[in-house]
Amino acid sequence: MRKTLKTFVSMCFVFVLATAAFAAPEMTLRLAGQNPIDHQATQAMYSIAKEVAAKTNGRIEIKVYPASQVGDYVLVYEELIRGTIDMALISVPSQFDPRLELPYVNGYISSYAQVKDVYKPDGWLSKKMDEFHSRLGVKFLGFNVEGMGGIGTTKPVTEPTNPAVDKGILLRVCSIDAFKLAAEDVGYRTITIPYAELYTALQTGVAEGVNGLPPVACYTILKDVLKYYYQTNYFVESESYLMSKKTWEKLKPEDQKIIAAAAARVAAESIVLSEKDDEKYMDLMRKAGIKVFTYTDKELEPLFKRIGAVTWDKMATRMGKDLIDEFKKQYAK
Repeated sequence: MRKTLKTFVSMCFVFVLATAAFAAPEMTLRLAGQNPIDHQATQAMYSIAKEVAAKTNGRIEIKVYPASQVGDYVLVYEELIRGTIDMALISVPSQFDPRLELPYVNGYISSYAQVKDVYKPDGWLSKKMDEFHSRLGVKFLGFNVEGMGGIGTTKPVTEPTNPAVDKGILLRVCSIDAFKLAAEDVGYRTITIPYAELYTALQTGVAEGVNGLPPVACYTILKDVLKYYYQTNYFVESESYLMSKKTWEKLKPEDQKIIAAAAARVAAESIVLSEKDDEKYMDLMRKAGIKVFTYTDKELEPLFKRIGAVTWDKMATRMGKDLIDEFKKQYAK
């Protein structure tokens, strides 16, 4: 009888443990992304979900929705404001506040050593982004770095590090002023073409080059049409880890710290991964027959000085003189 009772108690204990391990979470959060499942950014999203589940003992579950499954980045940002999507790793739309384009300003980071410093969680840029997002009801958690931007072309660029000469290239730029103005100020003629039409535009000669893409994008998307790649480094390709303030304020303080720490970890890891990817995909471009050019900070200095002296002041019209003056104090070379 005693043995039977002991067995029953043991079974009950195992059942309680099993139930606790697989109990429904107290909170389920939706994390939306824009990249494919095998992309490093998407893998980072899954890593956050795993870490948060482990550190909250399953109280918080994060469900990942990659590849724009719940909408493009503009729609997702709107849903973050409303609180109908909890978290996101997306490009940041600027129609809600043009100052959100601040990370896209060209010419203030030229190396990965600088990326690590500028993009740190307690740095000036991160604090500014949290300030601007917060006014819209969104919590900024960090950057996901994808690579240093360069210029891919179908024909040679004339004196690529000399901002005083016409480059002889019609360069595709996105619709963000920071890219168009900087490219024109260092000698390129520009054209704005939807990203989906970029390959065909390069193939047919509607455009002769593309601005701002990191090596991984140039290789995986455009390797069959590009002939030259110039690693100019005056732009960092990145997205942002964001959370709805409505969701953030529902969290216990200890859970806020867990989620913030998980985002900070993968954000720091993305810098290391991107530096390796830049080298990897530049090598792959060389093997594919694309001529790849890289430069020292000293060689890039004329481009950066020109952008800092001319382009940044033009951005004040869109972002405000006070913000640009503050930006210049932080990053002017």
